[in-house]
Order: sequence, then structure tokens, then C-alpha cells
Amino acid sequence: MNRTKIALSLTAALALIPMTSSAGTLENVVKKGELNCGVSTGIPGFSATNSKGVWEGIDVDFCKAIASAVLGNADKVKYIPLTAKERFTALQSGEIDVLVRSSTWTSSRDTSLGLNFAGVNYYDGQGFLINKKLGISSAKELDGATFCIQAGTTTELNLTDYFKSQKMEYKAVTYDTSGQTIDGFKKGRCDAVTSDASQLYGLRLKMDDPNSVMVLPEIISKEPLGPVVRQGDDDWFNVVRWSLFAVLEAEELGITMANVDAQMKSDNPSVKRLLGTSGDAGASLGLDAKWAYNMIKQVGNYGEMFDRNVGKDSPLNIDRGLNKLWNQGGLMYPMPIR
Repeated sequence: MNRTKIALSLTAALALIPMTSSAGTLENVVKKGELNCGVSTGIPGFSATNSKGVWEGIDVDFCKAIASAVLGNADKVKYIPLTAKERFTALQSGEIDVLVRSSTWTSSRDTSLGLNFAGVNYYDGQGFLINKKLGISSAKELDGATFCIQAGTTTELNLTDYFKSQKMEYKAVTYDTSGQTIDGFKKGRCDAVTSDASQLYGLRLKMDDPNSVMVLPEIISKEPLGPVVRQGDDDWFNVVRWSLFAVLEAEELGITMANVDAQMKSDNPSVKRLLGTSGDAGASLGLDAKWAYNMIKQVGNYGEMFDRNVGKDSPLNIDRGLNKLWNQGGLMYPMPIR
């Protein structure tokens, strides 16, 4: 067979292979007028339904922020609850447009799964939740303990690594959802729950008596959590990444839901570029000039999202710690919008 026939044969063969490219997500979201956002099945403070069945949490707020930037309306979101096992498959298959579900950024997920992490919206670490009746104050006293853990997460490997390094042994009981995990703990099927520390504070609130349990001081891993998109779609990746930077930049500049309209008259060049009264940041992303204004007006800056969902204005009351802005001693560092 000559080279021409070989080339034609290869072309025909490739045409029969299902294409998995995710190019065009931005256009698809605009066309359907709705963002399909993958969230958890219920992690208080991050993504969970309230007593009225309305989705709330810092991850939910970021879904709303993206919808505000792209569609001009924070309510144009369809929330898709996913277990840890389901989340990446749902993104790869196109069932969701973006995954905002307390997912840890790792090398394997960022390479072999064909996914891209667009940034970090919460710096976390794995900890331990125990019943105070155990009478211990350190994870180093958990030799031989049984743990309730959620399957399909980085939790299992981290737990194994930690116990090997401490020359201790443990047993594990795995569950598909965080709700099942805490139920197993409440029913006495394990001595402790291990997960991201932020999740443990949320799970603590699900106990009949939250004061009967405590989170131990040890943090045994790095868990940078952030939004995830499919590889091969730079336009959509840029929208999600710069939406995160924009809400961080808004906090740094002191722009809030309450004052954003007044800030539209600001002479500060950075404020003007962010809010679209000068420059072409929106156009370069394929968005309206008021993309960032819409996010801040409808959802708020990063600090507002943090405080009302997991911080000082929430039942969790988690200290911002590493999630403070870079100029306040934290790791949150928005790239310049210019």
C-alpha cells in the first residue's frame, strides 16, 4: 500500500474513534444558558443543601461566580451532586462543565486523567475527628484504631503513609459519601474519621452532640482544593482560572458586594481594569466587560464567600489561616489583571 492510501486509511480509521475533546465549553454554556457544576453530595460549608433544599457553600458560591461571569446571572447553575468516585468521570464524560467539589490537586489527576486544575480556592490538610470518650489528645495515640473514610479520595493513601511513618497499624471502613462516613462513626463502626480538616468541622456539626467529638491537632498532608476542568479547552480553563483570581483581586482591592457600584467610579487603575471600566480583560476571555463586576455584585469577593460559608460568620467558624491573602500572611495570591 502506498503512502497516500495509508494516510487515507488512517484518516478513515480516526474518523470512527469517538472524539473526547472538550473544546467549546464556553460556547456550550452560553448556548444552553446554564452552567452544569459538579459539587459534593453534602459537605457543610462547601456544598450542601439547606433546610429549604437550596445549595449553599463556598464551592457553590464559586459555581455561582462562574455563572455570573459567563451568563450574567448567578442563578443559572445546575448543581450535579457527585461522590468522590463519580466526580472525575462525570467531568471527563462532559456531564458537567466544571468540577467544584473539594478536590485535591495532585500530579496524577493533573496529568493521567486528562484534567486541569484551574487554581486553589481552599488550602486544606488531612486531620482526625475522634470521640472525646477515647481520652486521647494526639493522632500518635491512634495505634490499632479503626477509621471511617470516604473511598476514592487521597485520604486512604495519606493515612497509609502516616501510619507507616509512625510505625503504627490501623483498620479502615470505607464509604461512598461523607454522609455515610459520619453515620458509620455515629453508629460506633470506627474509632475515628479522617478527612480534610475543613470537612471534619462540617461533619462535626452533623453529630447529635457536636461537643462530644473533637478534631485532633495533627495535620498530616497538603490538600490544595480547587476547581477542575477538562484538558484541551484553553478558553474555558482561562475563564475558570481568572474568575478565581478576580474574586481574590476584589478582596485585595477592598471591593465588596456592598460597594462595587460605588467602585465603578474609582480612579484606581487596578479597580478600573477589574470592573471593566478600562482595558479589555473581559474581551480577552470572551466575556462581557462587566464579567468581574457581575461576580462581585451577585456573589461577593473571596473573603465574603469564605466568611459566610466556613469562616467567622458561619457555624463552622474556621480560621482563615493559609487561606488569608498573601499580604495578610496567607497563600492566596491573585495574578494581576492587566
